[in-house]
Amino acid sequence: MMHSKFNFPILLGNLALGLAALGSATAYAENVKIGLLADMSGVYADVSGKGEIVAANLAIADFLKKTPGWKVELLTGDHQNKPDIASSRARQWIDVDHVDMVMNGANSATGLAIAKVAAQKKVIDFDTGSATTRLTNEDCTPYTVQYVYDTYMLSIDTVRALVARGKKSWFFITADYAFGHSLQASASEAIKKDGGSVKGSVRHPINSSDFSSYILQAQSSGANAIGLANAGGDAINAIKAAHDFGLTKKQSLVGLLLFINDIHSLTLPVAQGMYLTTAWYWDMNDKTRAFAKRYFAQMQKMPNMAQAGTYSAITTYLNAVKSAGTKNSDKVMAVLHKTTINDLFTANGSIRKDGKMLHQAYLMQVKSPAESKYPWDYYKVVETLPRDQVAIPLSESTCPLVTKS
Repeated sequence: MMHSKFNFPILLGNLALGLAALGSATAYAENVKIGLLADMSGVYADVSGKGEIVAANLAIADFLKKTPGWKVELLTGDHQNKPDIASSRARQWIDVDHVDMVMNGANSATGLAIAKVAAQKKVIDFDTGSATTRLTNEDCTPYTVQYVYDTYMLSIDTVRALVARGKKSWFFITADYAFGHSLQASASEAIKKDGGSVKGSVRHPINSSDFSSYILQAQSSGANAIGLANAGGDAINAIKAAHDFGLTKKQSLVGLLLFINDIHSLTLPVAQGMYLTTAWYWDMNDKTRAFAKRYFAQMQKMPNMAQAGTYSAITTYLNAVKSAGTKNSDKVMAVLHKTTINDLFTANGSIRKDGKMLHQAYLMQVKSPAESKYPWDYYKVVETLPRDQVAIPLSESTCPLVTKS
């Protein structure tokens, strides 16, 4: 009897400690902080910015409906397309605010800066806006996932399809930073491999307003395809100038990174006939249209591939945390590498060891006004690009995480 009385408080104490530890672990896994940096006020604000925040909040709301009791907090900021601001804010979020995952929307330079900080701090980094292949090649990390597109997808598949259709000579108008350089280099290599030629190129600073001299150089090159290795407001200004100078009457204009927002701003009479590659389009199926309807209700515009990718990336991350039962970055990454992603963004998506998310893409041509049947009906599919063709083969990878055979 005394033996029983002596041990009973100890047993209760051990049980209480065990329950407290379990409760602590559960609370830790159920309170998630995500930090999203994007261009909120600059040249990429329309294709990134508030739209990515809306998409992120839709993803969080949908996850919480299925997972009651969890708390997910979204921190947002403007990186202003400046790497120093991006890295400083990411470091603050990680060190002071204790975010569990960081995200970059728009701009390769800021994406590389955020990835470096995240790797140092061993925090997962989802990138839905960088195009540079450095993220999954020489600058790959165990914690970075490049989710939506890269210059390989945007350039190589686009130019190969067009070279096969007779567009064999090219001239490039290129944004003068990491993204533009990478885009032009990838495209040029593919053109030459497929028997085409590059007549020349010209570089411009980010956020340029006057493209007249660049368009005149492109016209005088005699190339039958003009590749725009830029994005956002720069791409829009370049296309407007090309239209004003009548370039598109004799030469095909190819947007190597165009968003549906850009086409909407340009209007179909200006953009019609252009070629582009996209990872996602709002009018593909019932899932994409349902998401687009919810997004449109808040933004009064249709989502682009980066914004849909942001929804998918956050959903994928939160599901991985739930599956892992912890926010530990290494354990969550292990789950992510085993995950098959089936959602409104992709079918049978997967994350490779180099951090590249594999998914399908589409070569599109912009419709003419006569072909468009309803608002935002802008694209027609020229070719569907399978997932194994839209990423650098691992055999060609320079990522240290990839084991060479």
